[in-house]
Amino acid sequence: MSARVLMVQGTSSDVGKSLMVAALCRIYARRGLRVAPFKSQNMALNSFVTPEGHEIGRAQAVQAAAAGISPSVLMNPILLKPQSDTGCQVVLNGKAEASMSAVDYHAHKPALRATIGDALGKLRREYDLVIIEGAGSPVEMNLKEHDVANMFVAELCDAPVLLVADIDRGGVFASLVGTMELLEGSERARVRGFLINKFRGDPALLGDGLEILLSKTGVPVLGVVPYLRDLGVAEEDSVALAHRKTHFDEANRDTRKIAVVHFPHISNYDDVLPLEREAAVEVAFVRDVESIRCADLVVLPGSKSTVADLQWLREQGMAEALLQLAQAGRPIIGICGGCQMLGTRIEDPENVESSHPSVKGLGLLPFFTVFESAKITAQVRATAVRAGVLHDSTEIQGYEIHMGQLHWSGTPSPAFEISTRNGEEVHVPDGGVGNEGRIVGTMIHGIFGNAEVRKTLLSALGVRSGAGDSFFDSEIDRLADTVEGYVDVDHLDVIIGLESERLA
Repeated sequence: MSARVLMVQGTSSDVGKSLMVAALCRIYARRGLRVAPFKSQNMALNSFVTPEGHEIGRAQAVQAAAAGISPSVLMNPILLKPQSDTGCQVVLNGKAEASMSAVDYHAHKPALRATIGDALGKLRREYDLVIIEGAGSPVEMNLKEHDVANMFVAELCDAPVLLVADIDRGGVFASLVGTMELLEGSERARVRGFLINKFRGDPALLGDGLEILLSKTGVPVLGVVPYLRDLGVAEEDSVALAHRKTHFDEANRDTRKIAVVHFPHISNYDDVLPLEREAAVEVAFVRDVESIRCADLVVLPGSKSTVADLQWLREQGMAEALLQLAQAGRPIIGICGGCQMLGTRIEDPENVESSHPSVKGLGLLPFFTVFESAKITAQVRATAVRAGVLHDSTEIQGYEIHMGQLHWSGTPSPAFEISTRNGEEVHVPDGGVGNEGRIVGTMIHGIFGNAEVRKTLLSALGVRSGAGDSFFDSEIDRLADTVEGYVDVDHLDVIIGLESERLA
C-alpha cells in the first residue's frame, strides 16, 4: 500500500519547515509508524553523504535520524549547491551532474519532474508515512510556472498541506493571509492547517487574531509553537547563520574562544555544531581580524568556492593574521576547503571551481590541492596517524564531499589515514599536521562529532568536554516534545488519515 503523506510548506525561507518536519518524523516514529522525510529540491551548502555515497541535503539526513532510519538519496533527489549569485552545482540523485546558471536550471526543471515522482513513489512503497518539506514560499510568482518543490509535489501525491509562518520576524498574519490569497483555488483547498512558529511570550498576546485569521482564510491554526533557544540540531542552510554569534563576549573570561571564519561561500558549517554544544567553549562565526586574533582556536570550515574565499581571506587581512597566529603557536584547524587553503597551493587546471589555474595557499601545511572533475562523496572511517590537537591513534567516523584532491611533494605525512569509503577497504592519506601538532587539516567532515576528538581538542585548550554523544537524540526529543505539546496532533491525525488507526 502507498504511504500516507503530509506536506509542510512555509510562508518564506527560515520559518522552521525543516525542524518541523524533523519533529513530526520523531513524533510519528515514536508512535510506531515507519516514517520517512522527503524534499524534492533542496538549495543548501550544508550537505551529507548517505551510506551508499550519495550526496543529499543535511536537513534530510537530520530528519531521517529523527525518524530512526538511515538517510537515502530518495529523500532528496535534487540538491542545488550555490557557487555564485547566479549559478549552482546541480546534484541529481546524489551525484554532481553539472554547474548551471539559474536561467539554464529553470529551463531544465520540467525534465526533473519525472525524477521527483520516481523517488517519492519508491519512498511511499517502503514506508507508512512520508512527511514532505517544501522550499521557500509556494507563491513565488516568478517561479511558479516551473515549480518542482511546493504545490507541484503536493498535487503529485495528493498531499494535505500545513503552512508554517514565523511570528518572531513579525507580520505573521499578513504572511499567512497573503500566501493564501496568492494561491490558486485548488491549491488553497490543500492547506488544511496553519502552524505559527517561534513564538515568544504570553499566548494571550495573540488576542482574537487567530479567530480573525480563521474567518479570513477558513483555515484553523493547529498550534503556536514557542521559540526554542539553543536547539542543538543542524539547520537547513546558511540562512540560519544569521542567528549565530558573530562576536565574542568580552565579559566572558571563563570559556575558550573558538573563531569559525565565516567565508562568503561557507559550506557544511554544521561541522562545528558539536563544539557549540560544549559549555566550556564560546563559538563565534567571525569576519573580522580582531576576533581572529583574540581566539584560542581558529577553524577554517568548508567552502563551495575555495579559491574565491581564499582571496577574500587575504583581502580582509585574515590570511596575514592567521600566519601570525601560527607563528605564535595558536591552534588552527582546516576542514575540507579550509584544509586546502592551509596547503602550499591550489591548482585548478580544468577550471572545475574557478578561472584561476593556480593560486598560492597559506603555506602552513606540506601539501597542495588539485581540483578534478570527479567528485568524492563517501562515508568514511579513518585512523588518526598524527593528528595533534585532534587526537592520535583512534578510529574516527565522518564523510567526504570534495572535488579537490590533496597531493604531497614527497612522502605523505597525513593527519589521518582513511581505512574505508562507503564500506570498502581503502588506504588513503588525509590532511596534514604542522607546527608541532597545533595546525591540522583534514578533508573529513563531521570530525568534531567524534567524542575522543572533542575531548583531546578541548584538553589542548585547557578545558574539559562535557557534551555526550546522545545529545542529538535528546535535542530531537526536546523539539518533538515541544511540538507535540503545542500542536493539535489529534487534528493532524485526521488531516493525514490516521484517526481510525490504533498506534502503539
